[in-house]
Amino acid sequence: MGKKTLSIIIPVYNEKNTIEEIIRRIKSVPLKDIEKEIIVIDDGSTDGTREIIKKIPEIKCIFSETNRGKGGSVKLGFENATGDMLIIQDGDLEYDPSEYPKLIEPILSKQARVVYGTRFMSGCPHAVLKFHHYFANRFLTFLSNICSGIFLTDMETCYKVFHKDVYKALTPHLTGKRFGIEPELTAKIARLNVSIYEVGISYYGRTHKDGKKIGWKDGVAAIWHIINYNFFSK
Repeated sequence: MGKKTLSIIIPVYNEKNTIEEIIRRIKSVPLKDIEKEIIVIDDGSTDGTREIIKKIPEIKCIFSETNRGKGGSVKLGFENATGDMLIIQDGDLEYDPSEYPKLIEPILSKQARVVYGTRFMSGCPHAVLKFHHYFANRFLTFLSNICSGIFLTDMETCYKVFHKDVYKALTPHLTGKRFGIEPELTAKIARLNVSIYEVGISYYGRTHKDGKKIGWKDGVAAIWHIINYNFFSK
């Protein structure tokens, strides 16, 4: 049998300070008998990010002329991925690519079709969150669990890994734009009735001063997205 491929999709918007480093880290991760397909989706960056991306070898680049939001970029990544597995990677440095091997292992061993990397079930390094950020994450995960009927500890995590059959099944049905993509993916995965695992991961959280883009309005919107995608959306 030939080598399997892991598609790594990286939605980015104005990440000129970190995009080269995160791609360097991704490339340096040793994955035995697995090739990497790195797909960077630039979501209309205006800070020079796309000029940096164009110069990085051995990656696929997709450029959006307008800002479609993370959800729109994730869908573009899903549409262009060809790997046997796919993982979502943010363009900042909050999540550590060196943890790919343990994240993909449940899929390689055929125990799971989807893997979530949870920040709340780990003995790994973890940035201390502000209380309201922690509470918001826990509340949204709790609400998502009630509505979807599955039990997760970290619905909002960036690290979600999919078997090819799963991400290809999801792709035509994704409609979310900004950070509503997280509850949308969870709601639609739950309907597929596939095996889901969680794996503890480290987390190096940044602040809005450092460039973090999600805000309180996204948290409020997430409540609607959870209800909408679980009860009113296909």
